[in-house]
Amino acid sequence: MKVLVRRAQRGSADSFIRLIEKNKQTLMRVAYGFFQNEEDVADAVAETVADAYEHIRELKNPEYFKTWLVRILINNCNRMYNENRNRTGLDSIPEIAQESYEMAGVEFADMISSLSEEDRVIFQLFYGENFTTKEISELLYKKESTVKSRLHRGKEKLRTQMKLIC
Repeated sequence: MKVLVRRAQRGSADSFIRLIEKNKQTLMRVAYGFFQNEEDVADAVAETVADAYEHIRELKNPEYFKTWLVRILINNCNRMYNENRNRTGLDSIPEIAQESYEMAGVEFADMISSLSEEDRVIFQLFYGENFTTKEISELLYKKESTVKSRLHRGKEKLRTQMKLIC
């Protein structure tokens, strides 16, 4: 992947496209942690791809491409979420289309949908994308202990819900 990043930094559009294709599902899953509809997810991912293409030469260490890309996505999602919250009430956000679930991991998305937005993002990064708690804390500008406690509380909430279902 380092080679692709270096090529993309030198202006290879083909290499950049290949990098995005390799990370597309990660971007989709993380964006679904913020938004409950495919239009917002698509907008966030599209803005992230455009921002990454524009700024790829600024990436200092090619081995951190995925982390850098996810950080751009999280910044875009936070900005879009805040803009949407100011324009519409949370009650007017439509449900996710069934086809979109399949793109982003149906079962996992269903399971964590009851968590708060911030907890959904942490769960997606930790369990869905295998980021460490340290990496998540850096991405979200939170203390690592906060990330760990949110993971713990979220797991407890999900366990409680599972007991109610069974």
